[in-house]
Amino acid sequence: MFHDAVRPLVNDRIINDCIEALKTYNAVDVAINATDTIIQLNNHNCIHKIPPRNELRCGQTPQCFKRGVIKKAYDLALQDPEFHTTDDCGVVCKYLPNEPIYVVQGEVFNMKVTYVEDLFLLDKLFQLKTIQNDNHKLDSEVNRILPNKVMVVFGGSYGIGEEVVKLGRNLGAVVYSFSRSQNNLDVTDVNQICSVLKEIKERNGRIDYVVCTAGLLVKEPLNGMKYEVIQKSIAVNYLGVINVAKEAFEYLKETSGALLFYTSSSYTKGRMMYSIYSSTKAAIVNLVQALSEEWMGFGIRVNCINPERTHTPMRVKNFGIEPKNTLLDPKSVAIASINTLVSELTGEVIDVRRI
Repeated sequence: MFHDAVRPLVNDRIINDCIEALKTYNAVDVAINATDTIIQLNNHNCIHKIPPRNELRCGQTPQCFKRGVIKKAYDLALQDPEFHTTDDCGVVCKYLPNEPIYVVQGEVFNMKVTYVEDLFLLDKLFQLKTIQNDNHKLDSEVNRILPNKVMVVFGGSYGIGEEVVKLGRNLGAVVYSFSRSQNNLDVTDVNQICSVLKEIKERNGRIDYVVCTAGLLVKEPLNGMKYEVIQKSIAVNYLGVINVAKEAFEYLKETSGALLFYTSSSYTKGRMMYSIYSSTKAAIVNLVQALSEEWMGFGIRVNCINPERTHTPMRVKNFGIEPKNTLLDPKSVAIASINTLVSELTGEVIDVRRI
């Protein structure tokens, strides 16, 4: 597999599709549909030909080959005094014209850094990069990894947190659940978090996963919100997450464990009527990306789930009754959460969408 270092946003899906294609083909390329009209010029800088756009693709990388095929193509190419090329598939295409080259679908964000301006765009894409989770089934590794692991869930009394607790226990994990309504635990109180984590460690000898779904959504324009409501929202939605992360660090360092938080689709663009909620969710994403780098050397994985609009008590309270077929089932978010906890992912925002 040959990959351009200037395409740093290639994802697992593209790489896995290439590997799968190599089971059938000896040469594999990656490309996306051309969106611009491509024009071919003559020597006078005038249009000579406009190829049909539906036949055109924009090539990307990786480009993948059976070793013997790419070696043979280059052996022939190096005997050609007129040899010149821009990519490896082009060498196979020219010197082994009977060898089919299969094309895997690429991604728009698998962009190539060519101009200085691309660096600014790339930085923003890094910030907003997400991955999709197959939330209708558990990963094959879950049943091997999860049993007897110790998991702590803050915000586990209802909604997404409740489903994570139920699924974790059904799969054999030792799960502890805490929330304001369940056992009067407030994530804004560092001492409470410190106390319960210490007790769980003493009882079990380890803590493998820490999950925090605690959050408040107040649907109200900022100018109408009381300051105590604003401060409470920030304290629960953001400072609470910081408290959980900081207190969990020492325990997760011992087990090379995982920390999981939750954001909202509004993190990419603040929405009217819940500016505080949107901005705290954006802050969580930045925190996850930063901590994943800070704690990588300790073996701690830090990720963030980004669920679509989900049928939870918090949503019903703010938006009323909505058709269930327009909302994500919290059980699907729980499946994505467990898959993420047992994975090797870190620093990722995992999108969960309706099937």
